[in-house]
Amino acid sequence: MEVNNWYKELAYDQWAPIPVSGMRPPARYKHAATVVDEKLYIVGGSRNGRHLSDVQVFDLRSFIWSSLKLKANAGSNDSSASQKTFPATSGHNMIRWGEKLLLIGGDSKGSSDKLVVRYIDIETLQFGVIETSGSIPVACTGQSATLVGSKVLLFGGEDMKRKLLNDVHVLDLECMTWDMIKTVQEPPAPRFDHAAAMLGDRYLLIFGGCSHSVFFNDLHLLDMQTMEWSQPQIQGDTVSPRAGHAGITIDESWFIVGGGDNSSGCPETLLLNMSKLVWSVVTVVKQKDPLSSEGLSVCSTLIGGEKYLLAFGGYNGKYSNEVFVMRPKPRDSLRPKIFQSPAAAAAAASVTSAYALSKSEKLDFRQLEDTNSKPPINGHPMDDISVKVETIKEEKRLLELSITEVRAENTKLGGEIDELNNVHAELSKELQSVQGQLVAERSRCFNLEAKIEELQKLMESMQSVEEQVQALRKEKSAIDQEMEHATTGQRQGSGGVWRWLGGGGE
Repeated sequence: MEVNNWYKELAYDQWAPIPVSGMRPPARYKHAATVVDEKLYIVGGSRNGRHLSDVQVFDLRSFIWSSLKLKANAGSNDSSASQKTFPATSGHNMIRWGEKLLLIGGDSKGSSDKLVVRYIDIETLQFGVIETSGSIPVACTGQSATLVGSKVLLFGGEDMKRKLLNDVHVLDLECMTWDMIKTVQEPPAPRFDHAAAMLGDRYLLIFGGCSHSVFFNDLHLLDMQTMEWSQPQIQGDTVSPRAGHAGITIDESWFIVGGGDNSSGCPETLLLNMSKLVWSVVTVVKQKDPLSSEGLSVCSTLIGGEKYLLAFGGYNGKYSNEVFVMRPKPRDSLRPKIFQSPAAAAAAASVTSAYALSKSEKLDFRQLEDTNSKPPINGHPMDDISVKVETIKEEKRLLELSITEVRAENTKLGGEIDELNNVHAELSKELQSVQGQLVAERSRCFNLEAKIEELQKLMESMQSVEEQVQALRKEKSAIDQEMEHATTGQRQGSGGVWRWLGGGGE
């Protein structure tokens, strides 16, 4: 079977393990992962308290694991040039930049006070440290690093002294310069092991994570134009607090996988519609499934023109080294409702204001006509009326847009209802068929019971016959013994006569 066909035969919105040929890499968690040219790259991680330094590659076409043998860049001036192996690292981030994999932060032996950016060149198989400048963040682990164009947004984490962070830094990949962003309004509480995503090029979303005593399920939003934090109202399914989860975006859908609270893992795969801020549960796995783990990774990849999710590793009482794949169901992308222009975003408020205005001033079109027929005083009444008319027209236009959206949503729901009705009809037919089979099986069981009863009666009669046969055999045996005795006595008598006669003859 072709690889593309194997992927396309997967059920929508369901995780499935990928069959692996040959050896698997060591199980781990808190590693970093990304996909390049249909190959899944896994770097570092932790297992049994020990950090790992290997680089593993899983070919998504051959289903075979291999290990990269890296060498230090001999022309580099950094201290890593003297190292023969890539530093063992855990709790870091990895971002693809050209033909290089950039590894940001994390905990490794001999970490400096400042955050280190390392690289792996997947063409030359060389590694090294990238020299950065500017307002370099402190060394940390469990932070989030989100790529936006040619910039990386770094948020939160825990420094080497276990101090929790909630500041925002930006790394310009063009010049490798760090800047610290000054934000306004209330930021998220300091945290680590959270998830982050970007909506477009403007909004940074932060979800979940934990402090040293609290696990979070809150969602925060940072407007990158105004640098203003907010905590928007969320709709949809209730999500449980978690840390160590992984997230990946496909269009305006943000998929959240795994995580936990140190006592149990989170078995549900969540989806946040980022334009509407609505949570929904995509699928649920078993409680002890590798996908219900902390410290796992999730990536997306394009295979045969279709996007898939890939998950690897994690820990939930047991370390995992399995690769899972999910084929997301295509989802409609309606026009955003909360991240629109200021006029559209304030449509509801405008409608409310218009209603209050009409109630207080008793403004209707007949009054407008009467007023228009009167000469204006200093031009103000006419000007005010014109403004009010334009306001009402704008509100009408916005209401029509909202009605169009509602109709589109109703059409979509109607299609889903029709699909559910068709499924219900098919299930009803299948149920009737199964009920018919049950009736036939019951009739067959009744017939078998009747035959069994007849056989039992026959066996009882055969037992009686057997007893009669045994009695006849005993009678026959007794008769045979009597006949044998009689025959033996006759032979003995005859023999004695012949012996006597013979003796006399001598």
